[in-house]
Amino acid sequence: MTSPDNLPEVPGAEVPATPEAPEAPIARRGMFGAADSGDTSGYGGLVVRRAPQLSTPRPYGGYFDELVDTLESAVDGAIERVVVDRGELTLHVKRERLLEVAQKLRDDPALRFELSLGVSGVHYPHLAGEELHAVYHLCSITHNRRVRVEVSCPDSDPHIPSTVGVYPGHDWHERETYDFFGIVFDGHPALTRIMMPDDWDGHPQRKDYPLGGIPVEYRGATVPAPDNRRSYA
Repeated sequence: MTSPDNLPEVPGAEVPATPEAPEAPIARRGMFGAADSGDTSGYGGLVVRRAPQLSTPRPYGGYFDELVDTLESAVDGAIERVVVDRGELTLHVKRERLLEVAQKLRDDPALRFELSLGVSGVHYPHLAGEELHAVYHLCSITHNRRVRVEVSCPDSDPHIPSTVGVYPGHDWHERETYDFFGIVFDGHPALTRIMMPDDWDGHPQRKDYPLGGIPVEYRGATVPAPDNRRSYA
């Protein structure tokens, strides 16, 4: 059996069938998609047999339904899909509506997500047209609630509106996400690299970025560069 990515099934890495997916094919093998070399993460044996749901059906449970209803009534059509997984709520939002959604999440008395816990990035090279994702982790101190907002953009047009005007603390977070993933946050006051040198070629946390590296000497021992280490079983 092969996966949609044409990766062979791994002997001894079988996942038991479940009532929800009795004959589910392998959707992905390995945490980062590495097939035969370079994966030193320890997740080389991971087998995913079911692709995640594109959208979670209602009812979502807890305060999630109330939150989504309130937001949808304020920004109609801005939410592309809603995903509830492991007790966490993620709202996938159209990138051109991001600022509108962020403003409502912060200022609406019924929402009041006044605290942002940061911005992070994700790279999905196999998702044509939405390879790059920016993820916003928001917290409502007023209502003791959490929500994750996710926005995607294509690798060919890696632009997402900056949210620094709504959450000023995103200044540094958006710089780091730009540095590591190459997402350009339009309207950022000073979008520059924050971790890598200004003349660094590429964005190191993309999944198609080569591991590279140099050996490290420590207390008389030498740790080889990542691309020369063995792959974990």
